[in-house]
Amino acid sequence: MESEILIARITDTQDISQKTSKPKFFGFLSREEAALAQRLLENRNANFQLFGGYEDAQRVMLGCFPDWCDNANFPITAVTFTYREAVELHHKDFLGALMALGITRESVGDILVEKGRTVAFIKDEVLPFVLSNVTKIGRVGVDILVGFTDPLPLGDSLITASATVSSLRLDCVVSALASVSRGKANELIEAGLVSVNSVVCQKNTKQVAMGDAVTVRGKGKFIIGNTCQKTRKDRTVLEYKKYF
Repeated sequence: MESEILIARITDTQDISQKTSKPKFFGFLSREEAALAQRLLENRNANFQLFGGYEDAQRVMLGCFPDWCDNANFPITAVTFTYREAVELHHKDFLGALMALGITRESVGDILVEKGRTVAFIKDEVLPFVLSNVTKIGRVGVDILVGFTDPLPLGDSLITASATVSSLRLDCVVSALASVSRGKANELIEAGLVSVNSVVCQKNTKQVAMGDAVTVRGKGKFIIGNTCQKTRKDRTVLEYKKYF
């Protein structure tokens, strides 16, 4: 979502909540969009929350509330798809099936996949449509139930890898993570295609640290691990995990 449009929709959400003295909701938002919403609304001293249907959700809905309202139920429902464990389905399969029905991306939150079971968080307004129209994901027949049982599927999987870098500058790190040249890494950063901890960063000299989440649009999301080890040539061994 373009930032100017997103900013306008965020501020409209808060303004409508204040004018009507009722809760107003917007999203689901990506981590980057949610970070922008948080900064913007904190500067406005707004009464708001970000929630995705469960703790630590990646995609979250923005709720803006009048001053008298401490909290409200978010219009989010979890649905559980069950299918044969021998069948291999992925996040993209479920998202694609929902998008094919004409459901917008902002109506769908996290989709957590495991063998034989997937839990998706969706807006209440599209729930009846999903229940009535989804019988298959691709060619695989699925059963759908409202709600979920703990524990939730783990969702995104991680692979662990390492690379060596001359320094922990963002351009060096992006070059290693995305397997591109240093020049290309700088182009990605300058174009606003790199985020650190859900905030777009266009400063190639920014120092990356252990625990940082680095997202390179089109290349993936990475979690920085240990950065203390050095090679004999005094290069830094960069350990990281990549979502896939």
